[in-house]
Amino acid sequence: MNQQSYRSSFILLTVLFFLWGFITVLVDSLIPRLRELFTLSYFQAGMVQFAFFGAYFLLSIPASYILSKIGYKKGILLGLLTMATGCLLFYPAASYRIFGVFMLAYFILAGGMTILQVAANPFVAVLGSEEGASSRLNLSQAFNSLGTAIAPAIGALFILSDTIKTEDEIASLTDVAKESYLASEAAAVQKPFIGLAIFIALIAGIFLFAKLPKLISETSTGTYSDAFKNKNLMLGVLGIFFYVGAEVAIGSYLVNYFLDMNLVDVIKENSVMKSIAESILNSGITENDNKAIVGVFVTFYWSGAMIGRFIGSYLTRIMKPGKVLGIFATIAIILILISISTTGLVSMWSILAVGLFNSIMFPTIFTLAIDGIGQLKPKGSGLLCTAIVGGALIPPMYGYITDQIGFKTALFFIILCYGYILWYGYRNAYKKIIL
Repeated sequence: MNQQSYRSSFILLTVLFFLWGFITVLVDSLIPRLRELFTLSYFQAGMVQFAFFGAYFLLSIPASYILSKIGYKKGILLGLLTMATGCLLFYPAASYRIFGVFMLAYFILAGGMTILQVAANPFVAVLGSEEGASSRLNLSQAFNSLGTAIAPAIGALFILSDTIKTEDEIASLTDVAKESYLASEAAAVQKPFIGLAIFIALIAGIFLFAKLPKLISETSTGTYSDAFKNKNLMLGVLGIFFYVGAEVAIGSYLVNYFLDMNLVDVIKENSVMKSIAESILNSGITENDNKAIVGVFVTFYWSGAMIGRFIGSYLTRIMKPGKVLGIFATIAIILILISISTTGLVSMWSILAVGLFNSIMFPTIFTLAIDGIGQLKPKGSGLLCTAIVGGALIPPMYGYITDQIGFKTALFFIILCYGYILWYGYRNAYKKIIL
């Protein structure tokens, strides 16, 4: 296979990264509408995210086994068709207003994304030299972040554009009006996901006829026993666990953290901050709830990941990826310490800036962990994707610690997570020095 073939394959695979990033965040837009459509409690609505992480935890290792049997191209096709099936199931779930069917649809959709993650991450890593693996994966992950950045706007336009009635407002409607309203709610959920199913099917058709280079053996000779014996791989699994957990924990509690520091008044009194809030909210700051006022700034935390990955793609090409990982983890720790020890806008922007330095962590840890493991790559990828469950476990642990000792002191728990990532990065950059 020539360099042009590698480039074409890289572009196709990067489309997949964009796709699953886009869908992951688009589903978040469904939650307020689904609460009314299915008359859900907040706990039931929260189970939507549990289904996502549950798919990664339960299906990553089976996905790696399937890939070792059928190969990467067929695995990608299987992942895409599974995603399309999940999207199509949103139609009956919304029509008949059965929450169990919706949960099944989302689990199947997330299962398809799990298969794609397990297949695509190591595939991108081997599309060229081993030295450039982190750079390539950072670039693909940057487009994943682009998908997560665009999805909220699309969700707001197509899913949340009309006014969602409260449960009490729905109850006050006549039977005919209620059925009409719920039917329109169902259509608002159905149309975007039917469109997604068609788009995913088209992507699958392109992959069906695409000639992907066979850079990884179609059959794996290694076992999970062999994978568990690979020390660097297993340390990388812990790295992914702590990274995803720390990133999600910070992102999930930012609004509460800012409210706890009474930042609403600070924002209102600062002309620049007030202008930023009003431009994003597209309305006067006094017309919005306090949670919305501070919530708009969370955008900077997540968008930092996209910017950082483009930067990281360059840095990991000219420096040892392990060293870049160690530097970024060090800066993340320093920023959290600044946030802990300060108040006001300094505390706010320092914690938001952590998002920029989170950016390269997943792809860099991933490529460092599978470096040199040969035919164990499918199983290694499965183990690494299973570790994404850190996003389901560490945030509630952080929340519990916060309940006991407060936000700022609890952030030392998150620092420990980044401390491990720092150590893992330098361990790989200087293997002869750090054992």
